[in-house]
Amino acid sequence: MIMLDYKDTRPIYEQVVEKFQTLILKGVLEPDAQLPSVRSLAFELSINPNTIQRAYGELERQGFIYTVKGRGGFVRYNEDLLEIRKERLREQIAEILEEARELDIPIGELLETGAQAEYDRDKERDKAF
Repeated sequence: MIMLDYKDTRPIYEQVVEKFQTLILKGVLEPDAQLPSVRSLAFELSINPNTIQRAYGELERQGFIYTVKGRGGFVRYNEDLLEIRKERLREQIAEILEEARELDIPIGELLETGAQAEYDRDKERDKAF
């Protein structure tokens, strides 16, 4: 379900959060579907259960999941989440473009130097989910 990239500089819990966000927004995890327990997911990924607990807490704070006491976490989905994610991506793109402008790198060169290849690679990786 989730594959971690240990070469990624981001903390593991952030990677887990991002993977679940993607699965929820793409509809792979349907609304009200139960998430794996903290312990089972931690065992599956070979990471500390506290890391999963932190990721689930962040997902709940952001509105992607809800918790039912004694039963676990469940997927919460609405269109607002997708719009929030799109806006975050737009902000990241704007930051990259601003940095490229400061360095006098044309947008075409950005795409030629690997942005398209990176996008295609990530798209293929996401199909594995």
